[in-house]
Amino acid sequence: MAAPARKQHLATIDLLRARPFPARRSRSARVTSGPGYHLADLVTSEEFWEDDGTARLDALEECEAECGALSAVLAERWGEPQQMSLWSTLVRGGEGVPVPQPWLELSAAAACLELWRADGRWIALAVCQQGAELPFQLVAAVTVNDPP
Repeated sequence: MAAPARKQHLATIDLLRARPFPARRSRSARVTSGPGYHLADLVTSEEFWEDDGTARLDALEECEAECGALSAVLAERWGEPQQMSLWSTLVRGGEGVPVPQPWLELSAAAACLELWRADGRWIALAVCQQGAELPFQLVAAVTVNDPP
């Protein structure tokens, strides 16, 4: 991904860090917000309904590369990220244990994420996919809800 797009992703993250959280879940453009959190779709690939696997692999590599490049910029601001597995969060949510958002939503689409704490808020980056034929997404989360 080009540097101008990366600058836009950073601007989106900074905007979400400053934006108040709504009392109720809402969605506008590429941002979903709710009590204590914002989730932004920074990059979305195409879908893979007719793919032989080639486009899917290319899209995953592109999303992971952009995640890595964006993570490097954020690491300059806040230090190296924590690596967080979401497997146990997904299992607990599936067992009916209450899991706060955005962690429950992220665990349904990503195996792990990179996590920073800055100015009283958690900032996370994850490469997500809701299903094998659905697009990959590079998602940024900003939340005051502590990770489970």
